[in-house]
Formats: sequence, structure tokens, C-alpha cells
Amino acid sequence: MKKIRIVSDSTCDLSAELIEKYGITVIPLCIILGEKSYFDGVDISPAQIYEWSDENKTTPKTAGITFDKLDEFIKPLFESGDDIIYIGISEDMSSTCNTARIYGEDAEYNRFFVINSKNLSTGIGLQVLRACELRDAGKSAEEIVSEIEGARDLVRASFVVADKLTYLARGGRCTAVTALMANALKLHPEIVVRDGKMGVGRKYRGKTSVAVSAYVDGLMPALERADTRRVFITHSGCDDEIVESVRQKLIELGRFEEILITRAGGVISSHCGPNTLGVLFYEQK
Repeated sequence: MKKIRIVSDSTCDLSAELIEKYGITVIPLCIILGEKSYFDGVDISPAQIYEWSDENKTTPKTAGITFDKLDEFIKPLFESGDDIIYIGISEDMSSTCNTARIYGEDAEYNRFFVINSKNLSTGIGLQVLRACELRDAGKSAEEIVSEIEGARDLVRASFVVADKLTYLARGGRCTAVTALMANALKLHPEIVVRDGKMGVGRKYRGKTSVAVSAYVDGLMPALERADTRRVFITHSGCDDEIVESVRQKLIELGRFEEILITRAGGVISSHCGPNTLGVLFYEQK
């Protein structure tokens, strides 16, 4: 019997439990450490990335999906005659969606749908889970694509870089001078995804716990307008106490059916470094 398969890439930052529960196919992206290439979440962990980066005083490079990996994960679904919906990282951040489209066109398979999430991390994950729920509700592939694309601008994805800006500077996302000044002043910028691109939002000052608390407080007006089904807390290696404090704030809000905590994978961690935390959700229509 023909099925609808929901596929994403490893930047969706969904936990193994969620991937198994919803039957999601996740294709790993590449992480390049010097002369060696690894597959995200398969043969390298964020902890190993941090160790290498600190030893070499630089950040890894990352690369999009390869045709070999698409062939490995997607070809069996083609051969089963299934409908396939791939939801990938923003096209303004990666070539991955375009590579997937080219792969589908070359295969001449017209039941392969590619959605540009215009997002990253669990900003993608939110869309993937919603697509799975629509699938399970009996929607057609075309209906799922229409609904996901129609609501993707309602995804609210932001993070506070609660550690030093060393990784952003190493990766060229801010200057060394900016990082040095921010570190000296204990400034922590909020990174906000808007229309598929990353920009800087508010800036918070103080130690990590203070910055994270202020960041969540700043989100409260938007959280009051959030879709009640779920909210993600996604982090790149924050202390358990800090993550729990954020969870308690969301519990006290009394709004969400699910509060999901996930650890960012290798690609996201490579760019933001440790102690980055985000609260991600859909706003209501």
C-alpha cells in the first residue's frame, strides 16, 4: 500500500524518540574537520566538534546533502512507489533543498515534494511534526505541502548565544573585535530567523542563567499568542539547571500540551557553539 513518507535533514534537531515515534526519515549533512568529513549524528557528536574546534582555534565547515546520501535514503522510497515530502533547511542557509530537487528531477519521480522550511533546527522540526500529524490524519501529499508552506511564516525560531561569541567569530558570523567586546561586556545576542535568514534581535547582559531567563521573559508576549500544541526548548549543551528553569517558565505559562527538549545536532552546534538555547514554536493563525 502506498504511503506518505516525511523526510528531513539532520539540521531539524529532532530527538531519536521523536524520529521513531513519527516514522521520520532523517538524512545526515556533512561536517568537515580539517581534511576529514563526517556525517552529522552518525559518526561525530557535538562534544567531539567542540573539542576539535577548541584545539584548532577554528570552526568546522559544513556541507549540504550529497547525492550519495539521497540515493541511500530516498531511492528505496521511490522504489516502493511512496509519496515523499522532504522538508529541508532554509535555502538561504544551505543548498540542500535545491540538491534534493535536482535529485528528484533526475530520477523523474513526480511524487517527490520538496519544501523549503525557511528555517533551521527545530524551526524545521516543528514543520516536520506537523506534516506527520497531517499525514496521520489522512491528508494527501498535496494537502500537506499546501498546509506546511501556508503556515511556515508562523514559525518563531530564535536563540540566545549564552556563552562567549567565540564560535560565531571563528565561523565569520561576527568579527573578532565584536566578539572580544561582547565577551568582555558579557553581552549575549539573540539570533532570530526571519524569512529564512538569521539576524540579530535583542541583546542580553550578565551571566548565562540571567541572559537565558531574560531571553525567555522577552518571548512571553509571543508565547501568549503561540499555538498550544507544542513548544521546543533546543540547546547546544546548556547546564541541566538552566534548561529546567526554562521548562518551568513554560509550564507556569500553562499554555502548551507538549514541552519538548532537544539537543542541537552537529551542524547547528558547529556554528553556534556550546550554551546556546532557543525556544521555538508556531504562532496561531
